[in-house]
Amino acid sequence: MTTADMQGMPPAGDGPSGTAADVTLTKERRGAAGGEAPVVSVRNLVKHFPIRSRGITRRKIGDVHAVCDVSFDIYPNETLCVVGESGCGKTTTGRLVLHLVEATAGEVIYQGRDLTKLSGGQMRPLRRDMQIVFQDPFASLDPRMTVNEIVAEPLRIHGLYGRGGAGRDAVRALLKQVGLNPEHGNRYSHEFSGGQRQRIGIARALALKPKLLVLDEPVSALDVSIQAGVINLLEDLQAELGLAYMFISHDLSVIRHIADRVVVMYLGKIVESAEAEELFGRPSHPYTQALMSAIPLPDPVKERERQRILLTGDVPSPVNPPSGCRFRTRCPMFANELNNDQREWCVNVEPALEEKFAGHTAACHFAEVRTNILEVGATGQTVAPSLARWPVGVPSDEEASRPMVCMPNAPRREPQRLSRNTEVNEEGELVIEGGS
Repeated sequence: MTTADMQGMPPAGDGPSGTAADVTLTKERRGAAGGEAPVVSVRNLVKHFPIRSRGITRRKIGDVHAVCDVSFDIYPNETLCVVGESGCGKTTTGRLVLHLVEATAGEVIYQGRDLTKLSGGQMRPLRRDMQIVFQDPFASLDPRMTVNEIVAEPLRIHGLYGRGGAGRDAVRALLKQVGLNPEHGNRYSHEFSGGQRQRIGIARALALKPKLLVLDEPVSALDVSIQAGVINLLEDLQAELGLAYMFISHDLSVIRHIADRVVVMYLGKIVESAEAEELFGRPSHPYTQALMSAIPLPDPVKERERQRILLTGDVPSPVNPPSGCRFRTRCPMFANELNNDQREWCVNVEPALEEKFAGHTAACHFAEVRTNILEVGATGQTVAPSLARWPVGVPSDEEASRPMVCMPNAPRREPQRLSRNTEVNEEGELVIEGGS
């Protein structure tokens, strides 16, 4: 049965035919499942960096579409992981949440206030509640300051250092909390290993007792053995302090271990989101499936037998992203399994992030599930989503001419209609078969 044949299939889970796709969520449910209010709510967040011409006038000639229409919630005592390739907008999204860069549009709601509308002075008292741990544990620490001075700096800035020995005791307690010897506080950062430097950064972030930590690839620069120690530390701190984490990473193996929920980004947009076990058990978007097929297996026999999903072509430029679905230029389903009527939806209509299963959203017109992709890869069992149906026919002129969601005021586009002899080449480009 081909992918196109699945369009008329009944929903998965409606009877015996859907039971193979059911996944038991073994991870303890947190946040929304417990009825708690989110720590931070992000709604329709957009960030465009202007491109300016050379010369005296420096007029604007274009935009880099770094983040486009991103929405999610982060709940207390929850780890929301954001995953994707380099350049997909993960770090920019984290900085937008903390209001370290100005948003082009959208909202970041914290304690009933939209952070994107606040000035620097208004943000200052809120900085105590939201901190960041940077990717590079060496570049993020001032080499001219001792460890004690680095950890004490946020306390001094916010007037919380205290008099007498209270500040020194607080710093020593923080170093001990992250697994460092307080007696080494008089040393400089270059005297420590990479893992120890990252622990110093974590101690500095914890100094103000925040409610939210944005962890920007905190273990990507560390050895695998050191990564495990830092991840275990983060989990222990979360259990002890009730922290909410926004964990940014490109390593799905790390994310599978630490995540409660996962957001997958591609070229500035969220393409799939679900609880961790649900996402790894039933990936619905072709990009997520390709990422999961690249996760190495510890069993060498299974690793040799597994068929990987290889993406062709290069990542498009965020200056001029593709129309419709941004992933279509690299999508194996678009190239090999859809007919031209179905391709018109991918070319012209931006797919909405909609529920494919309960609590499981994906931005794909023709999403299908591969239930055992971690074991066998590309040949995994396919199952139709239970909630969202595939579109039928071709998009109308109204649907096909809508501007991008992150540029609602842009002029309408001319729909691109595909003839019967239109094919997709190896670079994911549409070509007329037999044409010049």
